[in-house]
Amino acid sequence: MCNLYRMTKNATEVAQLFDAVAEIGSNAGGEIYPGYSGLVLAGGKVETMTWGFPLPRKGAKGQPLKPKPVNNARTDKLSGPFWKSSFVERRCLIPLESFAEAQGPKGAMTRTWMTLPGSEVFTVAGIWRKSAEWGDCYSMVMTDASEQMSEVHDRMPVILTAGDRETWMSGSPDEAFALCRPFEGELAIDRTDIPWAGRSAQSSLF
Repeated sequence: MCNLYRMTKNATEVAQLFDAVAEIGSNAGGEIYPGYSGLVLAGGKVETMTWGFPLPRKGAKGQPLKPKPVNNARTDKLSGPFWKSSFVERRCLIPLESFAEAQGPKGAMTRTWMTLPGSEVFTVAGIWRKSAEWGDCYSMVMTDASEQMSEVHDRMPVILTAGDRETWMSGSPDEAFALCRPFEGELAIDRTDIPWAGRSAQSSLF
């Protein structure tokens, strides 16, 4: 699953790359963590939304707790009640420069970054909805890892090429679902010694 990605360009720059309209005040946060704001392409606009659908939680005594951001949607769960209406009615594109996975022994994991060679910014599949807790929010669609990616993790984001984007956004659910497959191209993999830490621990895949 993906619990961290990088997007340093602002909304205007993203809009220029994808022939979209930038919403005023929409800015990227550099490194994007679950529960924080990121840029999303939806309805011909670049908008700011919260990464993760809110999942209500209660404490041991039944008291309400801060919702958990469910930031990854498994492909095989898209027909379930938590995701179905968003997948059918509200698909979006998530622009990013790279995404990260944790590697190494527990307690000493480090960041491994994946990029698409030759692409300044690429897009992965997303779905979105409105929420009472955080306003508009989005989740990243995850599929089985490609052979190359399987060296890092058993799942990966659904990477959409330029030719796939319109189908994901406007095609039928069956046509969109057919795009939910391991990426067939090559990724650049950068294994770093930077500790995997902090905010990503709040994330969830559902």
